[in-house]
Parts: sequence; C-alpha cells; structure tokens
Amino acid sequence: MSFDLNRKLAARRDPMPSDVDIDPVTAEIIRGAFETVCFESATYLGRAASSPIINQSNERNAAIVDGNGRLAMGAVGTPHLTFVNQMETRWGLMNQERYDWGPGDVFLGNDPDHGGGHLPDYNVYGPVYDDKGELICIQTLQAHQGDTGGKDPGGFTLEATDIFTEGVIYPCLKLVHRGELRKDVFDFVIRNNRFATFAGDIAAMIGGVQYANRMLESLIEKWGSDTIKAAINHSIEHTQRRVREEVGKWADGAYEATVLIDHDTAGTKDIKVHVTCTIEGDQLTVDLTGTDDRQDLVGVWNTFANSRSYVMAQVVAAMDPTITKNEGFFNAVDIIIPEGCIAQPPPNKPAALGSFHPACEITEAVCIALSNVAPERSQPQLYKIGMPNSVVGFDDNGMMWMDQGVDCRSMDTSAVQGLDGWGSAPCALASLILSEAEDAESRFPIINISREMKTDGGGAGQWRGLPGSLNVKQVLKPTTAVAWMVSADHPLRGMCGGDDAIPYGNHFEVGSPNERKIEHTAQDLLPEGAVIAYQHGGGAGFGPALLRDPEAVKEDVLDEYVSVEAAHGKYGVVFTGSLENYDIEVNWDATNALRKDMGVDDLLREAAE
Repeated sequence: MSFDLNRKLAARRDPMPSDVDIDPVTAEIIRGAFETVCFESATYLGRAASSPIINQSNERNAAIVDGNGRLAMGAVGTPHLTFVNQMETRWGLMNQERYDWGPGDVFLGNDPDHGGGHLPDYNVYGPVYDDKGELICIQTLQAHQGDTGGKDPGGFTLEATDIFTEGVIYPCLKLVHRGELRKDVFDFVIRNNRFATFAGDIAAMIGGVQYANRMLESLIEKWGSDTIKAAINHSIEHTQRRVREEVGKWADGAYEATVLIDHDTAGTKDIKVHVTCTIEGDQLTVDLTGTDDRQDLVGVWNTFANSRSYVMAQVVAAMDPTITKNEGFFNAVDIIIPEGCIAQPPPNKPAALGSFHPACEITEAVCIALSNVAPERSQPQLYKIGMPNSVVGFDDNGMMWMDQGVDCRSMDTSAVQGLDGWGSAPCALASLILSEAEDAESRFPIINISREMKTDGGGAGQWRGLPGSLNVKQVLKPTTAVAWMVSADHPLRGMCGGDDAIPYGNHFEVGSPNERKIEHTAQDLLPEGAVIAYQHGGGAGFGPALLRDPEAVKEDVLDEYVSVEAAHGKYGVVFTGSLENYDIEVNWDATNALRKDMGVDDLLREAAE
C-alpha cells in the first residue's frame, strides 16, 4: 500500500560509513564543490533543453543524494523541488538489484505513489561509484515537462479521478545502461509525449546528469571515498544542529493556521488545509492534522513527497538563509501528515493539480503559523495561481503546440518585514525566470496585447505587496483554453496585520458578445481572434497599513501602485495638490488627525509592547 511505502521512503537514514575524522574546512570545501556540481548540472539542462518552460523559464532543480538516500545538497532552483528529489530516488535505491544499478546508469522516475511529485515533474538521476564499486552518491535533475502523455495536453485533467488519466507513470525506468543509451526505452518515453521538444528535454536531462557525475567522480578520485562520505555526514549534522539552534530561539507553544481553497475542480467549496506548528525547546513539529480528507474531492490531491517538500520550503524560509539545505532539516523537524487527507492521498489519486492547490495552501498555512515566532522572515513561498492558463492548438503539420502561460507577469509578490513586495514573481519561483512575451509570440500563434500592473492590486500594509498584473492575449488561430480558477474567494493572506492580496480573475472572449468570466473551470474552444484577460493576484501586505510612512504612500501614488482613494481609506494619508498635475504632497496635520481617528495610536502601542 502507498501509506506503508510512504513511511519507508520518509524514514530517517543512517550516516554514510566512514573512518575519516574530517575537519570543518575540508568538509566545507567539499560541500562547496557539491553546490557547484549542482549549479553546473542545472545550468547544463537550462542551456541544452528544447522547451521554453526549461530553457527560458528554468523550471528545474539539481540535487545530490548520498548512497543511503539522504539529501546531501540541493541547488538553487524552484524551492519546493529542492526537497522532493531524495524521496523519488530512494525508491530506486530500495530496488537496486531489481533494476540492476551500476556505473554509468541513468534512470527516470515521475511516480507520485513512489516518492514523486506530480507527473509532469520528471526526475532523471544517475548513481556514482568509487573505484571499489561502492555507491557514494546519486546526481539528480528534476524538471517540469510540458506533457505527460495523458488524456489532456500538459497532464492537467480537470475531471481526473485517478492518476492513469493524467499520463504515463514511471516508478524507475532505466534510460542508460552502463553508459549506453537504451534506444528502445528512450523512443518509448518520447513516443508517449505530444511535443517534439520533449526529446531534446530528456536528452538534456540525461546529459546534465552525466556531466555532473563526471565531476563527482573526479571529486571522489581527488579526496577519496571516505573523506567524501565524512564531508556529507558533517554537512548534514551541521545543518541539523543549526536548525535546532534556530528553533531554540523561538517561543514554545502551539501555533495554528487554517487556509481554504475556493473549490475543487468539481465545484466542492472551501477545501481546508490546517497546520499546527508546535515548538518545544529545539524541536519543531509541523502537523497537518485537520486537513481535508473527504475522499470524493477532485483535483486537490497533493503527493506525500510534495507535501513534505512544501512544508520544508516554508520552514527553511523562516530560518537563517545560510544554513545548507540538506537532510539535516528533515532530521531536525518532525512532519506529521495524516494518511488519506489531501496532503497524503490514497494510491492512484490524480496529483497534477495538487502541486498548485493544496500545495500552496500548505506552505501558506505554515507561514501564517510561524509568523507568530519569526515575523521578520514571514513571506509565503508560494504562487496562488490555479493552474497554468494554457492555450493549445495544432500547427499546419498537425503538431500540437501549447502556450503554458509562463511568460512575464506580476503575481503573488508579497511584502516582508522591512521590504515592499518587488521583483514581479514570488520568491517561491526563485531562479525560475518568466519567459519573454516576445518569445512566446515567436513560437505560438498568439499576440500579447498588454501586461499592466493593477493599481491597488497589492495588499496594503506597513510594507506593501506588489500589484498583480492583468495579462491580455489574443489567439490568432482556433485554440483550446484551459483554466481552473481559484484564489478569488480566498486570496493570498496578509501577514502580521497586513491586508490580503487582490483575488485572481479570468475572462474569455473579451470584447465579444460571448465574453464570460471564468468562475470555476473551463476547457473551451476559442475562435480565431479571441481575447483572454487573466488578472493575476497581487502580493499581500505586511504589518498594519496605518504604520506605513506617509512619504512612501505618496511615492506609491505617484508610481500608480496605490490610488489617491486607497491612500486615504487604507493608509490614512491626505494630500494637497493633484495627481494630474504631479504636485501632490502629504498634508501632515490632516494625515495625523485622520490616522488618529482610524486607531493608529492603538497600533503604535501594540507595536511598542
């Protein structure tokens, strides 16, 4: 059963056997080398891949897993991918004899019920051995693929009730045997995908793993196996110790948070994610008990490995960023996920959409709970988008194309203590770069009409969320448009007294007699020339808006982030002059009087306490 396997995959692993008493300097040199290997591997993939979701947007992550299945090094990529690679690799490790592991082998896995994320996240990995044949580590590369060979392009089937609808499942598939490509297997994998670019993506993933493995072999040859293993042990133990030191600074207690999803893809309202973060001394326990476990829900099932990863992505964000991201976090933090809830589903549940929701709500709930003890680092590591607002069609040669909507936009960029939301994309996307609108236009029959931030589109606060953008595009040929609209009833939550973000919204066939708002889900055939207007949610605010510097509010108004009306009603700021003449100034007497009437004195008193 899946639950039993999940327990085995998540079980704590022993340190690597080594007789070397390594010094901290040597251990850090090797740790740095591992980080470089991961960076080089991920960069190789980004430059060699064929599809824009990888070579433009960089939705990939490299990680090194040691011979016992522990995360030895996670590179900077999409943060939630950093903590899922080791789970999927452990399935292969548990079955080395069955799958005939050996030097030069490269494997593929994407199975949600065998330690994976959702099906589109392909994990390609290869073992590294020393000259005595001992398995030392495994290089992994994880990347989101544009299709999975299932019922619907992209692997996102709105009405799916089992995993088989979503695509082809690979628990552990050998792509390369002892350095030689298995051409029959490679061709089989490529054939079960709609996109011609997929062959280039998989080839690039194989090449990235092989390139990294050569570097790892050189490191093992230079330092020796025992020293490398000792360095891995040292790094993981150091991380565990540092995490416990951070938790030990927090106030003991149980901190709860509940976050709701508007609806599942069948229309069931208010799907619940509940988290309790308990701190006892230097022990942090994150418990998802109370999270929705209704078995008839559709489209809101996140994999066990993904749920652990999304929890950990937010825990990491609450701590010193210099702590190395490795297995030490899992050794120091207990994660409880009830069997059968939407964060640990029964076998064969569809999981593609779950990597958006409830995954993001899990992260958001952890952030809200930990804001009680680490407010200075409380920014949710998530994107509240329902799913890629994708459009799909066929070219003149009958080949399918899909614009996945990963081009430039502003969304979910929240404030944190001391800093307004900035940078267009949420920090959860990390090194993922939103591709240029012009690039999409060169590949697909679409025109991007506008990308404009919405005034008052960011949550008000002492530090302001960045406004979300209204993205308007026109399709030049008949296309199918797919959407699942959430985060309208329950948008991104503000932190520590800040206001929530604006909600998401979506309209199809704008400006025509058939213009319609997408309230729930859509899989519509759009005619040539149809216009889509997708309103991305803004970032949430941090801290009470009445505590924002009035001069900063004035600059927000001049920059059109905030309207004059919101400056008055949300921030309690009164101006002289006019925006039209660009001569507004803060009326300090009127502002102080208005803020006093709005209760600023109570807020100042609470802040002082």
